[in-house]
Amino acid sequence: MLKGSCCCGAVQFRLSEPPAMMGTCHCTRCRKIGASTFVFVKRESFSLIEGAAFITTYQPDAPYQYKRCFCSRCGTALGEITSSLASFPIAANCFDDVLSISNQFHEFVKEKPDWYSICDEAQQFLEHPHT
Repeated sequence: MLKGSCCCGAVQFRLSEPPAMMGTCHCTRCRKIGASTFVFVKRESFSLIEGAAFITTYQPDAPYQYKRCFCSRCGTALGEITSSLASFPIAANCFDDVLSISNQFHEFVKEKPDWYSICDEAQQFLEHPHT
């Protein structure tokens, strides 16, 4: 079981199984919210332990479509923990336990700032990968 939380501990969650995948987004929006590396989890493995009242959601304007959740108390970017999808991303930085997974892809590499160097061998996509 993996545990996670926001910086102040108001929002706490756990996973009953490890994340399926890890990826890094380099789009301007993910960089601005302060969380670019995400792990993808299955809805049935996710449990919100406490803090539902502290989760606030940002709905972006087009062309962005994914909502982002934050702790309203400390501002920690949480990913999409209120998603109703079968699989959704959680910000990797929110985990209290060690994640035994490595980055598997980089998306929106065309928006990556010049000051950031990709230092792994993960697959790179200019935009969002299409499956």
